[in-house]
Amino acid sequence: MFKLNEIKELIKLIDQSSLQELEIENEGSRLLIRKPNKTESVVFASSPVQHSFQHSTPQSLPQNVIQAHNTESHITVPDAPIAPAANANLHKIVSPMVGTFYTASSPGAADFVDKGSQVKEKSVVCIIEAMKLMNEIEAEIKGEIVEILAENGQLVEYGQPLFLVKPE
Repeated sequence: MFKLNEIKELIKLIDQSSLQELEIENEGSRLLIRKPNKTESVVFASSPVQHSFQHSTPQSLPQNVIQAHNTESHITVPDAPIAPAANANLHKIVSPMVGTFYTASSPGAADFVDKGSQVKEKSVVCIIEAMKLMNEIEAEIKGEIVEILAENGQLVEYGQPLFLVKPE
């Protein structure tokens, strides 16, 4: 039987790695974690989900867990992106490299931008640390930060969207 904290740890590890899928069998339980298109699926087979997992609130689950299945329950936690229609005319600032995403220049400093911040083409919006080098990432466009898609300290992939900007 898999415990909720074990599942959370596995999801974090998969999210921070380049693996796209992990399948584990243990004591008659099967756990499958997939990461296609920034979603993850957790599938249980042949064993009931623990009582504490069935009644977990969305706040206690990792944000990117989309669904859990077993023979007794079905839980869906939506990933809350902006609606596709609203997203159509937004500019994505994407990561130009693999590295660690930072919202500020140092742990005690203020964030470069927040949701609602106005940016210009050369405005620094974050830092990505790669191989102990701090790389400043610029906005590329004049507008307003609508959404910050990465968490401070999160490992990001090449081409991963970091911010959504409403162009002016």
